[in-house]
Amino acid sequence: MTLPLLQTQALCLTRPSGEKVLQEVSLQIAQGERIGLIGPNGAGKTTLMLCLTGVIRASAGEVRMDGTPVAPGGFHPEMGFVFQQAEDQLFSPSVAEDVAFGARNLGLSGAALDKTVAAALTRVGITALADRPVHHLSGGEKRLACLAGVLAMSPRLLLLDEPSAALDLRNRRRLIELLGGMDQAMLIASHDLELVLELCPRVILIDDGQIMADGAARSVLGDAALMARHGQEVPHSLIHHARVDHAHQRHVVEIKADQRTGADRR
Repeated sequence: MTLPLLQTQALCLTRPSGEKVLQEVSLQIAQGERIGLIGPNGAGKTTLMLCLTGVIRASAGEVRMDGTPVAPGGFHPEMGFVFQQAEDQLFSPSVAEDVAFGARNLGLSGAALDKTVAAALTRVGITALADRPVHHLSGGEKRLACLAGVLAMSPRLLLLDEPSAALDLRNRRRLIELLGGMDQAMLIASHDLELVLELCPRVILIDDGQIMADGAARSVLGDAALMARHGQEVPHSLIHHARVDHAHQRHVVEIKADQRTGADRR
């Protein structure tokens, strides 16, 4: 039996105040699987990701990577976390130095480190920014620099928190194409439901710290009643397709009715 890449079992997090942030969250992520994580603000999306990576210790339950428990506070390079706020992740004088930071902590140095950094910069298309101070980058460039730094560590699972936030249309499209061409498993927390629909065959809806739905992206995102109950809207592209499909079905029925009428006349 193949083990899931990542698995949680009854994961819970309760604040000292008694607030339940995560409640009995159980999920599995397979090798190479891309999953969208959606839900309203305060639903627990970011907290869940921080628990998965061991940044935050859960109150109960466990997280396993390849069947091995993920120790809170440990270094887990097999998981790459791209924060929502790039400023929380970028701190070195230049882009290249920032991208090198994680790989250096894995023991790379010299020519091997230089090669890894160059490959990561090339992969996200920001080679020309290698020597630029990180505080001189645009929002989109910062997002790509963060992603390059994570990719330099060759993670098997990417966790991305609102990856398209504050991106213009060009950089958003660039990000979608970049992520869509990667082999790594991904958990993408986002309010950008069109991005989720395009990238993720599977969607998990979380609200009040609980998984409310887990299934095929079109089934979850296209369920208007479910989405409305949890403060979400059906993506515009699904509404459009639903209207087209409905019109097509009506057209087919009308054609069949006309054909039957003609047959009766004959």
